[in-house]
Amino acid sequence: MTDKKSWGSTVLGWFIVQDEEQAGASAAGAGDGGSPEADAAVIAAAAAESPVPDVFQTAPPTPVGGRVEFDAVFEAAGIDAGERERVDKAQQLLSSLPAETPVPVKKQIVEASLKAFGVPIDNIIEAGVAEIQALEGYIRKNAADTQALLEESTRRIAQLEEEARKVRAGMEGRIQQQQGIAASCNGRKLDVQKVLEFFGQEAVARVVHASPRLQEPPAPGAGA
Repeated sequence: MTDKKSWGSTVLGWFIVQDEEQAGASAAGAGDGGSPEADAAVIAAAAAESPVPDVFQTAPPTPVGGRVEFDAVFEAAGIDAGERERVDKAQQLLSSLPAETPVPVKKQIVEASLKAFGVPIDNIIEAGVAEIQALEGYIRKNAADTQALLEESTRRIAQLEEEARKVRAGMEGRIQQQQGIAASCNGRKLDVQKVLEFFGQEAVARVVHASPRLQEPPAPGAGA
């Protein structure tokens, strides 16, 4: 068993850092310039990975614009400010050491410093694991919420597309109907025009001008 697998079996939500080649392959179709279908598939896979861990004592904050309010997430998971400060202190101590410092030496320095501050190591470990669990729970909860939104949106889009199809069909039907009406009426006009042509344009013009129910065509250019 590798260290990565052992850590994953020890801490719920342990994040495995990929090497550059693996990370590039994973990112190729996952939410970074990929298609909406590919992004949705990634989210669906994350939502279906496993049930959301029951780590929250109160409702976690709703993310706004992809920003995470970490303190509020940890607070919702029951991790108080004191616990968070202890984890932060350990992080600061680690980051303050030179990168070339051997790991065993780093461990000795950090543990000695924390003990000097009166901070129990086990308490830091417990708080750190609790933070990772809370973050994993937050990821999965939002993945499940996003998946539910995607499914509802997909259903809505399908309904709208069906409605649009019906509207287009209605438009096409009405256009065909109008074309039929125009063709039929123009055919009938030709029949009547033969009668009027028989009597002559002068007689027809006189009757049109004198009749209160007939309308004379506008003069050419009158509506310009």
